[in-house]
Amino acid sequence: MYVLTVDQRNSTHEPDRVPELLAQLADVPAAVPFERSVGDELQGVLASPEEVVDAALRCLRGGGWYVGIGIGTVELPLPATPREGRGSAFVAARAAVERAKKTGDRAPLAVEGPSGAAEAEGVLSLIGRFVMNRSEAEWRILDLLEPHQRGSQSAVARALDISPQAVSKAVFRAAWIEEWAARPAAHVLLHLADQVEDGDTR
Repeated sequence: MYVLTVDQRNSTHEPDRVPELLAQLADVPAAVPFERSVGDELQGVLASPEEVVDAALRCLRGGGWYVGIGIGTVELPLPATPREGRGSAFVAARAAVERAKKTGDRAPLAVEGPSGAAEAEGVLSLIGRFVMNRSEAEWRILDLLEPHQRGSQSAVARALDISPQAVSKAVFRAAWIEEWAARPAAHVLLHLADQVEDGDTR
């Protein structure tokens, strides 16, 4: 299992953004849905690496968040809310979010857990830099694209009434193709780290 603990940056000087992020994560499938855990922090329990990568990158896209990913066990039965959860994944997520606050110029994301967690963090941090550096104009284009779909860029150009060249330049600047090429590597590494815990209660 995977636990995400996400803490708002500079919360003492910024308005509460937890409701905004919860809305952005609402359609991410979760074993235990995201909710505010304490103060300006939210937490959720996820079952698949694909969901973890999707949720983590949504948090980084919005900016202003520390993202901690914990890999390990979650005591069964699953809790009704993350606040009631117990297990090594929760402990790891707490350690991860605290370490995410010390990443400096890197993406504010950390992964804690068994062997493979560090490698997953490396790939996610790299993808995270792509996501964090995109402009609103680029996101306006990227949000309409379909990954790995031929003809997608031409369709977006027509929908936005811009040239195919403008779409192509935005895709290149934003490293969008590179992101989607690297996501499966993050999935695999997160899965392998989770498998190390095989045999434990989930």
